[in-house]
Amino acid sequence: MFVRSAAAAALERKKDLFSVYDRERREEQKRMQGWLAELKTDSTASLNDRLDDIDNDWPGALPTAEFERADGLRIPLGASWQNREQARHWARETLAGRPVLAVDGSQIIPTTDYAPPVGAVQIGWFFNDRATETDGSAGGRYEKDIAFEVLAPDELLDSGGDDSVFPNWRVNQERFILECAKLCEFMERCAARPFERRPVCFLDGSLIISFAGQLRAGREHGYIRAVQALLACSERTRTPLVGYVDNTYSRDLVTLLAALHGLPAPAHINDAYLLRETLPDWGDRSPFWVCARPDRLSDAGRADFYKQVCFCLARLSMENAPARLEIPRWLLESGRADEIVAVVLAEAVAGSGYPYALEAADVTAVIQQQDRQRFYRLYQDFLQEQGLAMTVTRKQRSKQLRR
Repeated sequence: MFVRSAAAAALERKKDLFSVYDRERREEQKRMQGWLAELKTDSTASLNDRLDDIDNDWPGALPTAEFERADGLRIPLGASWQNREQARHWARETLAGRPVLAVDGSQIIPTTDYAPPVGAVQIGWFFNDRATETDGSAGGRYEKDIAFEVLAPDELLDSGGDDSVFPNWRVNQERFILECAKLCEFMERCAARPFERRPVCFLDGSLIISFAGQLRAGREHGYIRAVQALLACSERTRTPLVGYVDNTYSRDLVTLLAALHGLPAPAHINDAYLLRETLPDWGDRSPFWVCARPDRLSDAGRADFYKQVCFCLARLSMENAPARLEIPRWLLESGRADEIVAVVLAEAVAGSGYPYALEAADVTAVIQQQDRQRFYRLYQDFLQEQGLAMTVTRKQRSKQLRR
């Protein structure tokens, strides 16, 4: 149970640490804002010269042709409304005839409460295949479905390490691989369509997989192959791809600014926090940048695909910090970036601040706690039907009786 007084006392004991964090963050933000002001007045040629001088292949971010286009690192949407209904009308017009696809996933990780161990992954997708009827009205169809995969004990086993019996990482990796594979499946399926009828494909998360570099050696391979295949499929089929990160803590622009001044990146500032005031209005975005993130993968020569990804920060909500949008570099160079960003923004209007397609995919994919309990009961029945031995801890049996 939660005891409010105990939690309040625990917070009170740590108040000095929170105060130190807040003070350091304010100091870092003040310094970063000065650096950002310099960058806003820079030219592409000057910035590239400064990058050449520091001789760093992974300075965080590299400018694109949009850098010159942006006014003070800001590219406004170019549309405004007086009320919510006008915004919704704009969104309907923007999305008319434009299919969108979103994929998300959920998982059941193996637990020591059940033996033999079992894991599961559920992938959900939402494909809104919009079409424009001859009379100009919006029509079309949508597809909402799931795929469910079980990981048997041999598929969960790991060679060596303290977690060799019940590793969670294989389940998490399988979820990511299946999400990417499902996006590729739809890209291939729609490849024969004209560009305007190919779906804008949303991945709920980043294409820059720094987290994989934190894993034990060898575990990053599946993630790298999945992202490389997804980017290659997008370029081959010329299908728009968007990696969407709603609450981003990425620091690629912060890293760039620090690198230009010969200093390590501040610990408490991220790109979204840095650009809050630069992007004051709904629909504002930064120019796209080529991602050149220094991390364990790029340091090891394993992340050349990072530079095939471009990112921007975009204001999709007035209440929250800007979101991070990632697209393949080919898409930016094709001149279609504004078109695709408009689709993302229109989806956010339809979803009341969060892209509707991603919201629908999440609802489809999510596995609730009661769903997990149903799965384990099904698992028990399955093993009994097969005549296979199974053990359940006394604690788990007690939970089953109480719930």
